[in-house]
Amino acid sequence: MATTTQTHTSADKFGTTADIPIPRGDTTSTLTFYAPPVDGSAPWNYVEQPPAGHPQRNYGENNHDVTIHDIRGREASFDLNTHGFATLSHQPASAETAFADDAHIQQTYYPEVERLLLTHVPGADRVFIFDHTIRRSDPAAKRAPVTRAHIDQTTKSATQRVHHHMGAEADALLQGRVRLINVWRPLNGPVVASPLAFADSTSVPDEDIVGVEHRYPDRTGETAGVKFTEHGRWFYWSGMGNEERILLQCFDSRDGARTPHSAFVDRRTQEGWPGRESIEVRALVFG
Repeated sequence: MATTTQTHTSADKFGTTADIPIPRGDTTSTLTFYAPPVDGSAPWNYVEQPPAGHPQRNYGENNHDVTIHDIRGREASFDLNTHGFATLSHQPASAETAFADDAHIQQTYYPEVERLLLTHVPGADRVFIFDHTIRRSDPAAKRAPVTRAHIDQTTKSATQRVHHHMGAEADALLQGRVRLINVWRPLNGPVVASPLAFADSTSVPDEDIVGVEHRYPDRTGETAGVKFTEHGRWFYWSGMGNEERILLQCFDSRDGARTPHSAFVDRRTQEGWPGRESIEVRALVFG
């Protein structure tokens, strides 16, 4: 998916991050939605560098200003099974502090996420974490915040994930409930730049979710583009701290709730405020 890179700056001119007035309340921002390929072909996107002579993707953009509602203070109003997202507060400090080495993150942080999902996702009895992404608003970062409305997985790709990771158990596991959930948190909270917006699943109809071929160097998966709908209800969690988590459900074989999401440019962010750093861990959740 397309990203936009912002210059990473420290909070030194403000003293500390605590000196920054965190933007709160509803706001308006421009979100980038899916527009189909002009030639009517099936959409595709190269995750890494495309082959010579090929563009990064063959589909377009459709930009719209939307109201993004602050859920701060009413977090309990949202349910994972219905809205496709849920929040967790007051999480203990992680044993992982640097978030710089993938192997160490897998060894140290993954077990924490597994326990979190088993504890807070009703019915979950087994979790398989298959990857993570760290995003930093820094020109030198490998991944920057994604500023395009999307869903990480579709029914097709989630099913492929189960077969790919669970092997001989896949068919039996697919007979039960399967969810694919991202656990998202900031690394340098409170977030005051490039916050995450997420949509109420019930406000985005299936016909506005479009499967996009996701081409890796060694395989092909599928992600989902999201068309603009005037009925879409978008939210964010102002000033997210390191002790807070968002559960973003990308697939649910039972209830079907899935959460379009995107980073957005908060027009209240001032020059010199620290760019957002975050980690999202993706997991198959069974039961």
